[in-house]
Amino acid sequence: MKYVSTRGEAPSLDFAEVTLAGLASDGGLYVPESWPQFSLEEIEAMRGLPYAELAARVMEPFVGDCLSSEALRVLTAKAYGRFAHKAVTPLVQLDEQHWVLELFHGPTLAFKDVALQMLGLLFEEFLAREEGSLTIVGATSGDTGSAAIDAVAGLDNVEIFMLHPKGRVSDVQRRQMTTVRAPNVHNIAIEGSFDDAQAMVKRIFADRDVTAKHRIGAVNSINWARLMAQVVYYFAASLQLGGPERKLAFSVPTGNFGDVFAGHVAARMGLPIEQLIVATNVNDILHRALSKGDYSTGTVTPTAAPSMDIQVSSNFERLLFDVGGRDGAALAGQMSDFDAKKAMQLTNAQREGASALFTSARADEGDTAQAMRWAYDQCGELLDPHTAIGLHAARAAGIDAAIPVVTLATAHPAKFPDAVERATGIRPGLPARVGDLFSREESFVELPGTYEAVRDHILGNAA
Repeated sequence: MKYVSTRGEAPSLDFAEVTLAGLASDGGLYVPESWPQFSLEEIEAMRGLPYAELAARVMEPFVGDCLSSEALRVLTAKAYGRFAHKAVTPLVQLDEQHWVLELFHGPTLAFKDVALQMLGLLFEEFLAREEGSLTIVGATSGDTGSAAIDAVAGLDNVEIFMLHPKGRVSDVQRRQMTTVRAPNVHNIAIEGSFDDAQAMVKRIFADRDVTAKHRIGAVNSINWARLMAQVVYYFAASLQLGGPERKLAFSVPTGNFGDVFAGHVAARMGLPIEQLIVATNVNDILHRALSKGDYSTGTVTPTAAPSMDIQVSSNFERLLFDVGGRDGAALAGQMSDFDAKKAMQLTNAQREGASALFTSARADEGDTAQAMRWAYDQCGELLDPHTAIGLHAARAAGIDAAIPVVTLATAHPAKFPDAVERATGIRPGLPARVGDLFSREESFVELPGTYEAVRDHILGNAA
């Protein structure tokens, strides 16, 4: 299996190389040269497998010769052995049509654990082979940071610098990052938004003053290996609800587009999916892009769903490449114009290709609170605000009643206790495994929102 850049200039890489590289050298994102295919019979044969075994089956075509089948199964067993629920990603029924896929049973209570527990082990495996080291630079709108830090804290050959927008993540999200006391972990709070932090991370990869001294790696969903691990739970949900003979629809709370793009990958691999619903909050660039072809940024509005307070969705580039003819040179020009103007129109091919599987919906703060109240009053389920946005979109989609609709629950409600309590009157408590979070000491630095300040801090503190 070889991987190519969405912008067509970077060299193709194998799975190990693409895992350690993160962002392509031409500024693009790596995708498989072609999509592996499962027959319906092969998918049906996966029914009833434990999650770790299912993960190995789904990931194996992407890994190629970089890991043996046995080595891959050892890694998936270790990655998913830390989850608090035996099913890893259990389904909960809300009513006759609607289900919630709980992706928050990992160590940091968010869906990012499903991918990052695996990614940390892959880093360790591939670096050990070459006796190398990796300096991870990442940006988080809330959950990626804590999940990535948990996955790599204490590793000998990996160091991590994680940027978060000061004051724009929840107290639980921040503390899950800043209370990890490991010598290879560096937390940075910057003035500005997540988009500002993400732009700095992309500049780091292209900065020769940095890359000449350190091998830079990525844990954001720009890293293909992370996205690959997220494909698995689409198969898991489908197999539990009658797939592959029965189609499902999925509603996905969406910020950086990686989680929902994983559903696109599952469909490309042969999993029957009726529809992927892209659910956004008022920071609705993706809704505008999919419904009107208008991919243009605006001002980021802080909301009760901070992980979705994003105006530039990095993984959307992967979709535009895949449905627009896989023309790297054309997409490179399109993205260059977007970088300069912060606005672009999707081509007809991109719009038509996306509309074959994707729809979208936008939820404001009132819609979000109403969905949380409905889930609690009618179903006895507490949902975090991100998941509630997904549920709002799912219930508004008008999908045939015979088709199950699965909303991805991306975070434990206790990560956003204030928002949940405002909507439902119930304040969710942290699970016992993280119950002492607010008694732990924090450690992080605050920096101005300039690239130079962040770059100099990394160069001055990286081992």
